[in-house]
Amino acid sequence: MKSKFHKVALIGKYLTSGAGAQAASTRSALQEIAHFLHAQGCEVVLEAQTANNTGLTGYAVMDVPTIGTHCDLGLVVGGDGTMLGIGRQLARFDVPLVGINHGRLGFITDIPFGSFETTLTPILGGEYAEDHRSLMHARVMRDGQCVFDALAMNDVVVHRGTTSGMVELRVEIDGNFVANQRADGLIIATPTGSTAYSLSAGGPILHPSIAGWVLAPIASHTLSNRPFVVSNESEIAIEIVSGRDASANFDMQSLASLLIGDRIIVKRSAHRVRFLHPIGWTYFHTLRQKLHWNEGMA
Repeated sequence: MKSKFHKVALIGKYLTSGAGAQAASTRSALQEIAHFLHAQGCEVVLEAQTANNTGLTGYAVMDVPTIGTHCDLGLVVGGDGTMLGIGRQLARFDVPLVGINHGRLGFITDIPFGSFETTLTPILGGEYAEDHRSLMHARVMRDGQCVFDALAMNDVVVHRGTTSGMVELRVEIDGNFVANQRADGLIIATPTGSTAYSLSAGGPILHPSIAGWVLAPIASHTLSNRPFVVSNESEIAIEIVSGRDASANFDMQSLASLLIGDRIIVKRSAHRVRFLHPIGWTYFHTLRQKLHWNEGMA
């Protein structure tokens, strides 16, 4: 079967480097996938950090913006953290991504490495299901100036410092005051992120097709402060009222230190991430598999 995709970028775990067992395993996996892609008639490109971390040679090397303008598919080999990092960067280029799980849980890198050949072959031939995931665009405003700007696919988390007590947060939605919350923090999660930190804080699981966000307090002082869902068309503002050493995390991969009076403004990004899955894929299958629902039953 001739591949529909001509130039395919391989992206591996960003933090895997050196001569350790994990680095060797990642290098071996990428090499095996690269050989398979070449046999399918694809031109293989290595993302620059992936090439540097693994030492793989023999393929063209491109940075992420160049991949965005020159490649028509990205294969992400690793765990969800790897996919979150590259997904945010490639979203503005509308490059579809396929995730091959070479990590642990793998909600969004959902193709097992052991079966990548049989799964990828029809996808490369054009037989796939397409899944779109929204992004959040967050800004930290201080004295009317933007001091930090980030995208998030999973969540934006505002939380207290490691040595201080609770943080007090003023929450507004579309300019309307909602509440002052005293808690360890607050999570704003997309449907993609609803199975991450928000889930452990008692938030609901949102199907990716739902145009909403979860607001989930972390260890709220007031028990009636419960997680709730709002439209992703909303603008959410969180102001730091009190609490020392507060900070904001964006997908747990970038961090902004906060001062009292800072406002974190969250809107839906104009960009989205495109995932490709095998025909027959459903989100419910992913939930059953990853959350071990109905284990032991047919």
